[in-house]
Amino acid sequence: MSAHTPQLVVHRDKELMAEAAAARLITKVVDAQTSRGHASVVLTGGRNGNGLLAALASSPARDAIDWGRLDLWWGDERFLPEGDPDRNVTQAREALLDAVPLDPERVHAMPASDGPYGSDVDAAAEAYAQELARSAGPESHAAVPSFDVLLLGVGPDTHVASLFPELPAVRETERTVVGVHGSPKPPPTRVTLTLPAIRAAREVWLLAAGEDKAQAAAIALSGAGEIQAPAAGAVGRARTLWLLDSAAASQLPRSLYPPASA
Repeated sequence: MSAHTPQLVVHRDKELMAEAAAARLITKVVDAQTSRGHASVVLTGGRNGNGLLAALASSPARDAIDWGRLDLWWGDERFLPEGDPDRNVTQAREALLDAVPLDPERVHAMPASDGPYGSDVDAAAEAYAQELARSAGPESHAAVPSFDVLLLGVGPDTHVASLFPELPAVRETERTVVGVHGSPKPPPTRVTLTLPAIRAAREVWLLAAGEDKAQAAAIALSGAGEIQAPAAGAVGRARTLWLLDSAAASQLPRSLYPPASA
């Protein structure tokens, strides 16, 4: 099985999915820290991303992670003022980050709209791309670090990060971060990693729970093209993992996945 062949794990409900994904992430981070001394994870916002972080916060195993040697990045961000409740980083702080002893220098939030770049979302995106490039090592496969795990929620329209079907950002083949203008989902202005940056990750995990995600999962896993279905283009170098609940998997052929393990 190649890394580009997605592996599917289907859980009974979204609560079990969040708990299992949190346990899986703890194991992956500890393994990376044991082998290299540090780990890097790209977080995602939204219902399922925040559910995973909340499950991680309440996991008794969370202290196995050396939080001071963990780099956190974001796959996308709403270009809003610092502290805005709709910003992914604000929600992540509430769900987990404020409760664990992270090194602030290793928490790489995307710029806010009232930050050093003001309302210039393209300059903010370029600055984040430069920050990623500075953190890339000689072993990296792009101008970004070799992320251990890159988390992505899947939207009902198959969008991942802020890469929406047919829009310019999903067509980007060179830059690692771009500004998004006119997002079909509010707010209209966003910063997002591109598919080249996403595909530099060792592992990409896509999270989908709920009946409203069933059609998107079916489309993305049926061989659709990435321009029409951005989730189809989100693949890791070593592994691509879809973590679903039974509702989100309801339109998938059973041949694609083994019986639920949880």
